[in-house]
Amino acid sequence: MDIAHIVSHFAIHGTLREGHANTTGHINTTIILHTSEGCSYVLQRINTAVFPHPAKLMENIHLVTTHIEGKVRGLPDATRRHLSIIPTKDGRLFHQEPDGSCWRIYPYIDQVDNYDTVADEEIAYRFGSAVGLFQSQMRDFDGSRLFITIPHFHDMAWRYVQLDAAVKADRCGRVKEVSPELAYLEENRQRGCVIWDSWQEGRLPTRVTHNDTKVNNVLFGKDGLSCMIDLDTVMPGTILFDTGDMIRTATTTAVEDEPDVTQVHCDTSRFQALLEGYAEATPFLTEKEASFLTESGRTITQIMAVRFLTDYLDGDWYYATSRPRQNLDRARTQLAFMRSMDAQREIISHISSLAQRRSSV
Repeated sequence: MDIAHIVSHFAIHGTLREGHANTTGHINTTIILHTSEGCSYVLQRINTAVFPHPAKLMENIHLVTTHIEGKVRGLPDATRRHLSIIPTKDGRLFHQEPDGSCWRIYPYIDQVDNYDTVADEEIAYRFGSAVGLFQSQMRDFDGSRLFITIPHFHDMAWRYVQLDAAVKADRCGRVKEVSPELAYLEENRQRGCVIWDSWQEGRLPTRVTHNDTKVNNVLFGKDGLSCMIDLDTVMPGTILFDTGDMIRTATTTAVEDEPDVTQVHCDTSRFQALLEGYAEATPFLTEKEASFLTESGRTITQIMAVRFLTDYLDGDWYYATSRPRQNLDRARTQLAFMRSMDAQREIISHISSLAQRRSSV
């Protein structure tokens, strides 16, 4: 790809001096840019196989980032507290090449920390606070203005339909090696649908949700500063989609693709710190929302197990992989985490009940 040609369409400061790939993401191609004026940017190629409506996706991101910009205006280091889109020279939110590829640029946010895993209770607390802050900032935004970038994103029943189809097709001949995983997921099929069904039936309020609240989608700065990134899946939903992935990411003792599942546990100390930080930032939760906090962690873990296993059976086309069986390892870590949560149900429920008292209205 001709990076200089692509970058020339955007209203950046200076000319491109160098660019290097960032390989941490699963979906979009990301390149860090440095210019002659000493400015740094993040160039991304939008994965249009996953997000087939880039204009609507970018409009979502524009609406959310400008809303948060208004919330943080006047605060110290305000530009580090929100993403902002660098427009093209003709004022568009992204650039499309003749080959159909779609590109966007954000300013690079420096002097912040980013973590792939949560190493201790302090980071867990800050992560919970960051997710809660994002939800609080978006509390007064009308979610109906947002486009649904991926329909049925956290619809467990639909994800099982996809898994069933992958099993039936068995395109890569892999079904025979995942019989235990399939059996466990089948045992949990109905339980995993409770939160989605409650939201669809109106028992949980619709709010703006990030839908991918992994810890590496938060930038952390000094004095409690935080910034949510990777906003491609911002959509209307139940707030429990976010708490679920927050719990899944923050309280596990292993990386997402750990081959040795005996290393995967739910760390209850981090769980407590996480929910304390979250509850202090979200005093607006309804009693019903607060009562589902623990279950949301298990549910989103389950849905990720289904998605990783489906992708493995389908030939690893959705999630980027760097080695064979990586998506299978990802699926197995999710299942191990579910089992760990179940084994510690009593203590986790007690911690969650304390958080409920703080966060429910």
